[in-house]
Order: sequence, then C-alpha cells, then structure tokens
Amino acid sequence: MVEIPIIETDRLRLTAFGERHFEAYAAMLADPDSTRFVGDGDPLDRMNAWRSMAMLLGHWQLRGYGMWAMEHKDSGKFIGRVGLHRPEGWPDLELGWMLKADARGHGYATEGARAALEFAFREVHPQRVVSLIRIDNAASERVARRLGGRQATTIDFLGGSTLVYVYHPPGWDS
Repeated sequence: MVEIPIIETDRLRLTAFGERHFEAYAAMLADPDSTRFVGDGDPLDRMNAWRSMAMLLGHWQLRGYGMWAMEHKDSGKFIGRVGLHRPEGWPDLELGWMLKADARGHGYATEGARAALEFAFREVHPQRVVSLIRIDNAASERVARRLGGRQATTIDFLGGSTLVYVYHPPGWDS
C-alpha cells in the first residue's frame, strides 16, 4: 500500500481522502457550477461521487501519486481537491483542482496546486505536467498562469475544447 503523504501549506492541509470527506465531496460534485468544467460537465449523484472518491484513492495505489482532499488547516473543513491525475486515456500527467463554491476566490487553488506541483517535480520526476482547462474556464487559466504554466495547444478532450497548460521542472531549459 502506498502511503499518501500529508502536505501542509500556510493555510491548507492536503491529505488522503477519507469517509469523513464524503458528505462535503458529494455536495461539491452535485453542484452544477462546480462540475461544469470537469469531465462531461454534468453533476454527479451520491453513488458516482463515491466512485469518484474511490477512484482518486485507487489512483495513488496504481500510479504512486494522485489527488488530495484539500482542508483548511485551522478548521479542518473540506474545501476541495487538488493533485495529480493520469487515468487511462489521459493525454499526460495532469495537475488539477476543484473547489467548493464558498472556497473560491481566496487563492486556495493556487496555494494547493503549487504544493502539488512541487511534489510532482520532487517525487514523481516528470519531464512536464499539464493542466487541462476547458476553454471558458478563465479562473483556472489564471491559476495555471500564476503557477508558471504556459498554454501549449488546444485539444478536443472528453467532448470539449480544452486548453493544455504546460509546466516544466525548475531549471528546465527549452
């Protein structure tokens, strides 16, 4: 079994998903505003939210990296997910994030994604990491740019036009 590391930032704790996160996670995935830029854009019912959470945990076992539950460090409150993702059929190692509606606009996505990206380059050692961002998702584009991502191309992915933002490890020279 892979031990999922806990990462702490100034305000956040990135930790393994657990049953304690399920109610808040299911509520986030049931919110159409939260899911409109992810997958097929449709919200998930509780059964499929459970499957999603189980898949995120299983990804750690299969790949040795994955997504974390993002908690506010002081309160322990679940505020979203962030981390690395490359299930079968994905074009590359993806850095992704999703926040509950009340957690948006506070810099949490940038803070959590920066920690996950540092983990990727320190522990996974990829030549690059990408963020797959739907064409109308301006907020995620801003996060990707703050992290140093550069738009490389646009692809049709999971039925929608998707921007590919690329990150390279520190010291990488094009």
